[in-house]
Amino acid sequence: MDVKELKEKLQSVRILVVGDVMLDRYWFGSADRISPEAPVPVVRVNQTEYRLGGAGNVALNIVKQGVQVTMLSVRGGDREGDKLENLLEESGIESEMIVDHKLETTIKTRVIAQHQQLVRIDFENSPTHEILDKTLGRFSDLVADADVIVFSDYGKGGLQHISQMIRQAKSLNKCVLVDPKGSDYEKYRGASYITPNKAELMSVLGQWSTEEELSAKVSALRERLDLKGVLLTRSEEGMSLYQKGSVNHFSTSAKEIYDVSGAGDTVIGILAVMLGINYDIEHAVISANRAAGIVVGKLGTATTSFDELFFEDGK
Repeated sequence: MDVKELKEKLQSVRILVVGDVMLDRYWFGSADRISPEAPVPVVRVNQTEYRLGGAGNVALNIVKQGVQVTMLSVRGGDREGDKLENLLEESGIESEMIVDHKLETTIKTRVIAQHQQLVRIDFENSPTHEILDKTLGRFSDLVADADVIVFSDYGKGGLQHISQMIRQAKSLNKCVLVDPKGSDYEKYRGASYITPNKAELMSVLGQWSTEEELSAKVSALRERLDLKGVLLTRSEEGMSLYQKGSVNHFSTSAKEIYDVSGAGDTVIGILAVMLGINYDIEHAVISANRAAGIVVGKLGTATTSFDELFFEDGK
């Protein structure tokens, strides 16, 4: 398939992203002296930048490929929530944000000086049960029209009903991808693929000493949770795809790892895009791996464009 044909095919795909969306705020400045109050640098902020974070960054990675994407999540009824909504609209993402007036929009503030992140400051709390019930109802309205459903779990409380959502999507034979969080993976039962990193998987499986031991543990997990596969992201070691009867390893394509912020968002987003046009899982992982190699070479929560990802293949 050439690049022109691929671009046209992508335009017909619809992906529904559900999860914990947040506002990423960057304070850029210079740090030329140490504070007299404590042994910390003093940062003189000269630029503020806002980006979509969490599930919002997943949706942004998808829409950058020319795919139709809907974002279902909860935001606060505050100024930051308005900013989040505006960013979605400006990016061409269809917003299905439900406003919780008792909630403060989740914000991650990163302070950066001389191209180095010095500190991250998080502001967050959890949505109310009434709002989460509304999210479940809205999901029921949206799921039938989606080709792929992506759940982006950042552990912020927005996916309390994920088990019911997965069951509903599975009953409609939808492809379901989950970027997991926490140690309770039972709630992801029945998903098509989950995409944990090493630390996340270790919190569920415990330590392993050999690749054979890891493979056995992942196989048992996959069977217990009725998953098609597990895609383990391994930073500089690349990725490993575990399916029934097979394990495939993919070396990293990153030339230099500068910042891993949001790389997992890119992986699951591009995986969804490629599965949405019926790529087989192995070729979908190759594209996701290439995309991750691009974004880790950028500062902060980043995305890859269609041309960056596919132009080389279209030469």
